[in-house]
Amino acid sequence: MGNDMKKIKLDIVGLSYSQTQSGAYALVLGEVSGRRRLPIIIGSFEAQAIAIEIEKMTPSRPLTHDLFKSLGQAYHINVQEIIIYNLVDGIFYSKLICSDGKKVIEIDARTSDAIAVAVRFDCPIYTYEFILSSAGIVIEGNDFVYLENINETPEEKTPASASGGFTALSVDELKSKLQEALAEESYEKAAKIRDELNRRKAS
Repeated sequence: MGNDMKKIKLDIVGLSYSQTQSGAYALVLGEVSGRRRLPIIIGSFEAQAIAIEIEKMTPSRPLTHDLFKSLGQAYHINVQEIIIYNLVDGIFYSKLICSDGKKVIEIDARTSDAIAVAVRFDCPIYTYEFILSSAGIVIEGNDFVYLENINETPEEKTPASASGGFTALSVDELKSKLQEALAEESYEKAAKIRDELNRRKAS
């Protein structure tokens, strides 16, 4: 099997706007035991599906990945891990390793979907050494050097506007805005409002 097929555990390090493709996001995975990062370009819908779960926000209606989880749980199928097992022409191939307690089945999935499912089942994400060595980026020192480079959107650059003009609102107004944002499924906006509310609690 060789060292190439060594399984390496990954964590989600960050999620930000992609510099190269407008409307897309860069999902950055990092090896748990090392300095390499694996950037994967994903669509905004999948980025949202991952962000919502990481931020522990509850959408008004279940998203596709929530539905997948509910269906799995209803039939006692657990996703044990996901593996990013191949990289061909810049496209990452992934599979879900699922079990019903008796037999283990591998199911093919797009990487963005696989990660969105992984965060919901709280299961580990793995890849193989050959993928990390060919597509990984080595980070020197500060983890977020790379993420800073991706954030080319002006609103991300200036801390003042990061709260999106929510600073002027009262706590009650913020709370009702948060409900509106969730109802509209504007999760990024909701996250910003929630951050502003948390900032007030802290100060």
